Amino acid sequence: MGMGDLPEGHSPSRMIDEKIGALDDWRGGMLSRLRALIRDADPEIVEEWKWRGVPVWSHDGMICTGETYRSVVKMTFARGAALDDPSGLFNASLDGNTRRAIDFHEGDAIDAAALKALIRAAVMLNASRTRKGSR
Repeated sequence: MGMGDLPEGHSPSRMIDEKIGALDDWRGGMLSRLRALIRDADPEIVEEWKWRGVPVWSHDGMICTGETYRSVVKMTFARGAALDDPSGLFNASLDGNTRRAIDFHEGDAIDAAALKALIRAAVMLNASRTRKGSR
């Protein structure tokens, strides 16, 4: 899908800005904080907008998504099952094949250092896979 979901003249980053702005409760603040941590962890991350309204962050392939539901902001890592999670951040989608997710509820604290380490590990995992494929 990708760019086909975007209104004329709207970048993925602008769509994410608008989504955060439209969430006029705790979820907007949570998504905004998570986005800032993702971008801080990997300044080269690429923002995308997929599936009619899901922010996606990619670097050499998908890293994670930021979905918002009524009572949770869910950060799903595309290849989370292959990542070390020493801080035990993953608390959702634990029975899936490759994905792992972190559900953030209202008032939840974010372990910024652990989350950034997980994002960097996901970037390294994608980069290692890309290098293998290019030989």
